[in-house]
Order: sequence, then structure tokens, then C-alpha cells
Amino acid sequence: MDIKEIKKELQVLRRTIKHHNTLYYEKDAPEIDDYEYDRLMLRLKAIEEEYPELIVPTSPTQLVGGKARREAGVLVKHDVPMLSLQDVFSKKEVISFVEEILKDFPETEFVVEEKIDGLSLALRYENGHLSLAVTRGDGITQGEDVTANALVIEDVVQELKHAPEYIELRGEVYMTRDAFQTVNDRQDRLGLKLFANPRNCAAGTLRQLDARITKERKLSLFVFNLQTATDNPFQTHTEAYDYMKSEGIKVIHAYSLCHTAEEVWQAIERIGASRDSLSYDIDGAVVKINSFAQREALGATSKTPRWAIAYKYPPEEKETVLRQIELSVGRTGRITPTAVFDPVRLCGTQVERATLHNQDFIDGLDIRIGDTILVYKSGEIIPKVKSVIKEKRPETSVPYQIDMICPVCGSEAVREENTADIRCQNPDCPAQLENHILNFVGRTAMDIKGFGEKYIRALIEAGYLHRISDVFRLEEHREELIEAGIIGKEKNTDKILEAIRAAKSNPPDRLLTGLGIMGIGRASALELMRVFGGIEELCQADEDAILAVRDMGEISARTLIRYFHSPDTKELLQELKELGVRMKVGVQEIAAKTPITGKSIAITGTLQTMSRKQAASLIESAGGRIVSSVSKKTDYLLAGENAGGKLTKAMENQVAVLDESAFLALLDKV
Repeated sequence: MDIKEIKKELQVLRRTIKHHNTLYYEKDAPEIDDYEYDRLMLRLKAIEEEYPELIVPTSPTQLVGGKARREAGVLVKHDVPMLSLQDVFSKKEVISFVEEILKDFPETEFVVEEKIDGLSLALRYENGHLSLAVTRGDGITQGEDVTANALVIEDVVQELKHAPEYIELRGEVYMTRDAFQTVNDRQDRLGLKLFANPRNCAAGTLRQLDARITKERKLSLFVFNLQTATDNPFQTHTEAYDYMKSEGIKVIHAYSLCHTAEEVWQAIERIGASRDSLSYDIDGAVVKINSFAQREALGATSKTPRWAIAYKYPPEEKETVLRQIELSVGRTGRITPTAVFDPVRLCGTQVERATLHNQDFIDGLDIRIGDTILVYKSGEIIPKVKSVIKEKRPETSVPYQIDMICPVCGSEAVREENTADIRCQNPDCPAQLENHILNFVGRTAMDIKGFGEKYIRALIEAGYLHRISDVFRLEEHREELIEAGIIGKEKNTDKILEAIRAAKSNPPDRLLTGLGIMGIGRASALELMRVFGGIEELCQADEDAILAVRDMGEISARTLIRYFHSPDTKELLQELKELGVRMKVGVQEIAAKTPITGKSIAITGTLQTMSRKQAASLIESAGGRIVSSVSKKTDYLLAGENAGGKLTKAMENQVAVLDESAFLALLDKV
């Protein structure tokens, strides 16, 4: 390869790695897994080692990966750089690192501990009081102030009983697998995009503008380093750990003190063997020098400390035979295929199932029943199908196609336009019942306060709820419910029943939202009710009339026609009407009662529960006026994630900034 080709490859590698760094560190939305990223970085390092004259200061090998996001919070200067670690991938590299250190410091102690897969956070304490929490940002000069969010993380200790005048600790914010599953279950119920993995979810949550969301998602924290302290009273890392534990600080729970290269390697292997028993993800093991004096003597490069390395566990892959593909129905009606294969052991546990995501994934790998497939884990607990070994494919195999019929209730299933999702269309499908009722009673729909998931599940299991209309029949069973204590004692039961009775008087846009019609959220429901004035009038509308409504496309119109022409829907609406649920509204009623009538509102950033177009429709339907830029005359800025320059301008002009929760709360005052 001549020098021109080498320079070209370097250019492509650096550009590609920088792109993935941006996605990983700043957008919390990686496109590739750690293994693929590591291969790119190793190739770049190999070329630069061979041609050191081609190294440039802006190369990813010379920089810490991320940079602070100005719109996520106030930028704070780092007291101590939050450097990344040098990654190694073999026993030979680990042994070499340890032996090189021992040459200069024969009595060195090494600490080997888990490398948590999360987001770095520095905690600053002044006179024992937590004064600031800062993200890694660019790792060198500045990070983001996320103190408000850190304060609602249970593992963050806010007061130290015995502390130096100033002390800074570095930890890793992460999410347990159970907490992650809870968040994704909620996303699924609401029809929102699922998070790819716990690390992404934790990183996005820590940067939320609304600390209430951070608290709800139950983030966790391990502290793994003492960054600095006034007149540092600690000689070693383990001594600092002992102090932290005495103060109630949660440190990395599994760490080993080692003296030889072989002891270090054995500790790494022990951590690797324990991965599947942990409640959280790790992406390697860290080897660090115990002595702070030795750390200072060794120093750091511009990117990494010389006194620590991170060993990355290799992905484990096994061949197995795909025996069948099972279909399940989620709470939003999404049909998900799952591969069932001959059991294999991966990372110390037996696995025999892996998600196949959707039809596009199946088609992309051309997966067929009877195929020999390659299954792997790459630093994660969830097994994945990597590829098909087509040389071992049976001659009788045929392409697999998901039937457009719900596997639970037998109703029609439809693939949504511009997505890979296939969904059951039956609103009374047993697999979807809990989700439908949760959506129906939720804040943006009928808003029945106190009627949460726990009670709904219990009522379904007890046979009181079979469809959403049964919510309004619960008062018929008051005495039974109180006696059984399903939704609490007499006081709580009556409180919930009263909230249910009050909900009957809600404007019909809330009822329409609560019906859970695919693609019809609060914004669409408000606009439809503004035009048609009632549920029954909408039921009688033809496709042309619906298409004339702002933001209604052909797919939405056909979905509405199909839904309201269903005999099940007609029966449900008749039941709701007979139960006294309000079905009609005056055309001007919604706009007349909203607190944003006549207000000018700009929108910026990415919203979680709706598109910006839907938010704009909500604002206009409620009597507000959309403006494209922010000025002193702007009344509100609705700001999502990645808010950009409009947020800065709003702060400069003292314009009231609404996050999504505050915005919906305003509309809820209708």
C-alpha cells in the first residue's frame, strides 16, 4: 500500500470514528456495537504506530471521545480531566502492562475491578456538601452541570459526615437491567421508540431537562475513583474506597488487590465469569495502580492515564440450529418474532432464544427455520443472532414470512407505513388489554388519577376488566372491591371511583385519545374534535372529510374509517355512551378554555412523546400561535432534547421555557 492509500484510509477511519464518537458520547444513539468500534480504533492505532509522522492532534487516538453539549445544561470547567482508558484485548497486553510497571515499581499493587457500562459523572463536595455534578463532556476542559438530576439518584450521597474541605469523586451512572426493562415497557405501552440498551437510556436520562423523568427511571451510581481532595489524606485507591464506604458511598463492589501479572489476569477472568450474575452490564475490567503517588509519577498522555488500562472481553459466538420462530404480541399490538434454537452456553449461561426484531431483520439475514445460525453476546446479557451459515442450510428450507394475522386473537395484523412494525388491529386483543386501559386512564387521555398499573393488572386478573368500558362499571362492584382490597380500603377505593365518575365529563378529545387508535394522539384528537364536534360525528365521516382535517393523511384516515366501522368499536362506543361518558363538544370549547390561547410559542429540539408537527397542531388547536424564531415577544419556548440555539436565545430574552411535561401540564388545565 503506497503512502497516498495509507493517508486516504487514515482520513476515512478518523472521519468514521469521529462520527461514531458523536453518536455515542453526544447523541446517546450508537449505530455500531463496542466490538465493531474497537476494531476501527485498533486499525487506526496500528497505522499510526507504523507511520507516526502521520499522527495529527485531532486524531481520535489523541482525543477523549465526547464533547459537552451546550444545550443540555450549563458548561462547567473540569478541576481534574476525566480521561478515557487505554483499551487492551488480550492476555499478552495485560501481562505486558503489568510487567512494565513492575520494572520501575517492583512493589506495585494493582486493583482489578469491573468496568461499568454507563456514563461518567464527577461529584464535587465542599465542606461535606454536594455542590456540583458534572458529566465527562470533552473529558479535558469542560462538562455539563447535571446537579439537579444527580440529586434524584438514590445512590448519590449528598452529605459527607467526615470530609476534606474539598473532594471530587468520579463515578459511573448506569441502569440496572430491571430498571431498563421497566422503562422500555413504559415506552412500549405509550407507543414510543424503545431504548437500545441500558447505557443509552442512562446517558439520555442523566441529560434530561426534567429531573422528574430522571427520578422515575431509577438510575444507579458506582463511584470508582478519587479525583482530588484538599490535603489528600489517602495514600491508596483502596484506602479511599474504605473511606467512601464509611460515608455510605457505593463503590465498585467487586475489586481485587493483586501483586503479579498472573494474579491480575486471574482477577480479570473472575470478573468475566461473573458477568451474567450481575444486575447491570459491564463492558470490561479495569486494571489500575493502587498507589496515588505512583499514579502521579507515571502521569498521563493527552488522552489516557499511564497507570490504568481497560481490558475488553471478546464477544463469544456459538453455532446452533434454529428450530422455530415464535410470535408474541406486545402491549401496543406489536408482533415480535423470537428465534428458538438448540441450547448453547454463552458467557457462562445457557441460552436458547433470541429476538429477531421484525420482518426486515429476518429478510436481511435471510433466516429460515432449520438454518444453522451464529449466536453471540458482546458485553451484554441479551443474546443476538449474528448471521446464517448458509453452507449448512437444508435443501428443503423456505423463506420465513410473518403472517398478517394476530397469533393471540386471530384478528387482522397490519404493517405500519414507513416502519418495520406489524401490529394486531384488534383493540380488545387480550395481549393488549392492559396497555389499552393504561393508555385510556393516562394523563393525556381520560386522566383518572390514582388508577395506575398495579390496580389495573389486579383488576384484570380478578376478572373485573375485559375492555375499557368496564372501567366505568367498577362502581357497580364497590362493596366487592372494598372487601377484597383490590384497589385499597374504603377510602382509596372511593377516591378512585370518584375520579372515574368525574372522568365521564371529560371533553371527547380525551376519550378519542384514550381509545388508542394507532397514529391518533392528543394533538390529532383535539383537531378532529375541533372539526367534527363529537365522537359520533367522526364515526359517520367519510375518508374525504377526514383528509380535509389538518395533518390527517391517507393512512390515518383509513385507520379511523376501519376502526369506527368495526362492529366491536360500535358496540364499545354505545356502551360508553350508555354509561354516561361525554361524546360531544362545541367546536370552540377547547380553545376557549386553554391557558395558551393567543400565546406565541416556538418549538425546538426532539420531543419524547410526540413529533414537533404534532406539538404544533396541539398548540394551534388550543388557540396558540406557532412562531419560527425566538424574540422578546415570544411567550413560550417548548424545548426538547438537543434544543440548540433557540434555547440560548430564550434564556437571553427571558422567555419562559417549557419542557414536555410542563407543556402537557398547561394543556391539562383545559
